[in-house]
Amino acid sequence: MAEKTLSDDEVDVIYRQMIDSFIDSANQLAEENSPENVGMALLFAASRFNAFVVSQHAENLEDYEKDGEKAQQFFISQYKEMLIENLDEYKKVYQKYHKFTRPQ
Repeated sequence: MAEKTLSDDEVDVIYRQMIDSFIDSANQLAEENSPENVGMALLFAASRFNAFVVSQHAENLEDYEKDGEKAQQFFISQYKEMLIENLDEYKKVYQKYHKFTRPQ
């Protein structure tokens, strides 16, 4: 049986569902932990998983090491772009969320 190729719209829906799932988990964690710690845990988890992703594209350790610098540049630029976009977007809901209750 041939694999179904997903349309760009279908990929986008799945992508958004994954994002929402991660945000929901982060919000739950932030009920009992500081948002800063939750954010740092998300960053660490993303970096750890992305190291795995890079390893899956390398045929051997030499390729993995060679791909490391390019991967760093890619993920850093993607994060910077996403952060700038989300900081701009958050301005629209700032008044609603700026007094988030912070666990001690």
